[in-house]
Formats: sequence, C-alpha cells, structure tokens
Amino acid sequence: MTTETTPTFALEQRPDPASDEQVAELLANPAFGAKFTDHMVVVDWSKEGGWADPRVTAYGPFQLEPAASVFHYGQEIFEGMKAYRHADGSIWTFRPEQNADRFARSARRLALPELPKGLFLESLRALVELDQRWVPDQSLGEVSLYLRPFMIATEQALGVRPANRALYSVIASPAGAYFPGGLKPVNIWLSEDFVRAAPGGTGTAKCGGNYAASLAAQAEGIDNGCDQVAFLDAIEQKWVEELGGMNLFFAYRDGTIVTPELSGTILEGVTRGSLIELAREKGHEVIERKYSIDEWRADAASGDLVEVFACGTAAVIVPVGTLKWRGGEVSMTGGDIAGDLRNALLDIQYGRVEDTHGWMHQLV
Repeated sequence: MTTETTPTFALEQRPDPASDEQVAELLANPAFGAKFTDHMVVVDWSKEGGWADPRVTAYGPFQLEPAASVFHYGQEIFEGMKAYRHADGSIWTFRPEQNADRFARSARRLALPELPKGLFLESLRALVELDQRWVPDQSLGEVSLYLRPFMIATEQALGVRPANRALYSVIASPAGAYFPGGLKPVNIWLSEDFVRAAPGGTGTAKCGGNYAASLAAQAEGIDNGCDQVAFLDAIEQKWVEELGGMNLFFAYRDGTIVTPELSGTILEGVTRGSLIELAREKGHEVIERKYSIDEWRADAASGDLVEVFACGTAAVIVPVGTLKWRGGEVSMTGGDIAGDLRNALLDIQYGRVEDTHGWMHQLV
C-alpha cells in the first residue's frame, strides 16, 4: 500500500496585486462570482507524464488552442466550495474530502484524468494561504470566499476521443449571500419540455453540460416570473429530481422530511448529505425515495406539505414559496425547519459551535 505524498506548489506572486483598500471595498459588498482574487492554481496533465508543475500564479486568461477539446466536446468538470474565516482568524472549508471524491467521480464519467485527493486538498490550502486577505470576516454577514476547482481538456485535436492533455485550476471569489433576500421564498417553474439528465447520462457528474442544458428551461421560468426551475425524470416525466443547481427537500406537518433518492440522474450534493444528517439528529424522520410531482401538488394544496426548500453550496438553503406550471400553481404555507437547519449548518461552517462531525478542514 502506497502513501500519497503532499505535493509542493510553486508560488508565483503577481507583481500588481489589488491594494488593501480595493480588497476591503470588495469584501464590504461582495457579489457572487463577479470579482476574483489575485491568484489561481494551475496544474498540468498529460497522458504520458501525468500531473506536473503544480503552481499558484497570477489570476488571468489561459492561452488555449481554438481546437482544444474542451471547446468542441465539452470535457469539463468543476466543484463549488467555500472558505470561512472563524472568529480567531483561522480559515476553514467544509467537507473538502467529499468534493475531492465527487471531482474524481465526475472525471471518470467525463473521461478526464482523476486528480489525487492530496493534490486537490493542497491546491485549496495553497491558494487560500496566499490570498487569505480576500477571505471576509464573518462580522460582515453571511460572507465567505467561494472556491471553484475545475478541469478542462486542453489537447489540440478534433478527433472524438478522450483528450491526452488537461488542465486543473482553482479560482476564488469573495461571496455574499447567493440570494440577497436571505430566507425570502423563491418561486419555482416546473419544466415540462426539458429534462436535466437521463439514465446513463452525466446527471451525477458536476459538469458544465448539465448546467448549459438547464438554461433554456431557466429562461422559460424567468419569463413566467420564477427564480428557479424544477426538473422531472426523463423516462416517466413524473418524478421530481432537482433544480438546475440545487437539491430539493419536502417537509411535512408531522416533521417528516422527504428528499428525492439518488437515482443516478441526481447530483449527490455535499450540502444535501449534511442536511440529512443534521435533520435526523434533530429528530426528523428523513426519507429518501421517489417523489412525484402529483404528490407535491396534492400535499401542498391540502396543507399537509408545509415547507419545500432547496440546498446547495452557493445558496446554502432557500425556501420555495410557490410552484408554478402552465395552467396552475400551488403555494407552501412555510415553517421553521429550513431556517433551523440553515442556522445549524452555518454555525458549524463559521465555527460558532463545536464541530462534532469532523466536517471542517483547516486551510490557514
């Protein structure tokens, strides 16, 4: 049995970093994914040489050939994570081993090279250590440094086959609340013409193609006054799967919580798994099973279904107020389960309570 050694990242500090005043201004009012830190991680891969030249370098454009495989065949995967500054100034991230494992699963599905877990974890640490002044203080509110690891195929080739060259990178962006309205309920549009994923497809991989495929439905939802879109299964068009980028939970009057089971077409969210565990610890019965759109409509109309909420790394938890579709809509009365779970999760992430699960990973 071999032990993975911790890789060493070369540090190439940019000559023109943002001033402390510029960083402070950005941290005071961060917009999600709009501004980025001074540096980024880059690691190269080739079929003949494996992973090589890990480095933290100045954030900036990549130089890619127009024939690079990523442009033509969509070989691309990514992750979403956050770095949190605790009250003592230390900086932590949440369950990064889970992200590393999912990144590897996504790579296998997209025929990309698997990144060793140690390289994934060290890449986060190396970037955050160098750009730690970009991690906001929690006194500013629900703020963090959003981390975006990703991998693209870079080989110059138009043949339809797995690329022989790839690039791994991590970029980082100061982030406030994904939905500035906080726990204000959002409206959901039911997609009846589009599906997010099909059996045997890439639904369980976190890849750009899944999100690109959701955008036409998202635009339809916006045209109908909705914030997000709910997708049904591809076979029967009956079973609720997830939103374009978030998992769903359904909370009943008796405290029972139902969430769609992982079917091979639903992304296995890190936040989803954590909320299931927290909810069970709080005494809720959490059931993972198929959940039909007819059940959602009927139980909301009867008042038995009191809360629906979506979850993900970026948004944490957001309540669903109304489900709309062509010719109808139904609203949920609302309750306190989503808010309770959201606070419990944030308290762990920001270090306000003891992390009894061992979920937090210190970066700096």
